[in-house]
Amino acid sequence: MNGIGTLREDSLHAALKAWYAQPGDRVECEVDGYVIDLVRDDLLIEVQTGNFGSIRPKLTKLLESHPIRLVYPIAVDKWVVRMSEDGELLGRRRSPKHGRERDVFAELVHIPGLMRRPALSLEVLLTREEAIWREDGKGSWRRKGRSKADRRLLEVVSSRVFNEPRDFRGLLPPGLAPVFTVPDLVEHTGDPRRLAQKMAYCLREMGVIEVVGKRGRAPEYRVTD
Repeated sequence: MNGIGTLREDSLHAALKAWYAQPGDRVECEVDGYVIDLVRDDLLIEVQTGNFGSIRPKLTKLLESHPIRLVYPIAVDKWVVRMSEDGELLGRRRSPKHGRERDVFAELVHIPGLMRRPALSLEVLLTREEAIWREDGKGSWRRKGRSKADRRLLEVVSSRVFNEPRDFRGLLPPGLAPVFTVPDLVEHTGDPRRLAQKMAYCLREMGVIEVVGKRGRAPEYRVTD
């Protein structure tokens, strides 16, 4: 069978699965040769805490005959916990980074075409979590020898479901002109240019926006009817 099993999941994935489950759901069961996190009647529910590219073949195959809800967490608040190799707490600090719903485009860029399939919906969870780092000397030099050990769920703050491409219009920033460019997205969102580029690409591939011209070398977009 393909997919993630319980022996490979981290604490965050397991906690989100438990948080999302309802009485009667089937957990970690096989469907068409793949392991599915939760099965609720006819709906397949997949909790994905990382790379959407890795799950694309699985989604593509299963969408041929099943409706799927993809669940993705974004940490609005994160605490970094440092542990010794023996498990002793060395420190805990709050990360200055705060996630937003638009951060989903960093992963959605791998499957924008699939979001046009009526059988696929996406639920974004805003969460608070801990990132556990172990001082074991096995990490890269950039990480000063620390290794990522785990991620822990502290709280689910809110959720938002995107059932179809036009639902993503709500992630466009207020005050945006009817015709806009990626630099306009950067100005109105405060997001890094790379994320704004992914947002524009995804929305275009989903048919939410279309190219209507150019401003210098930058394509101009407008929301489709």
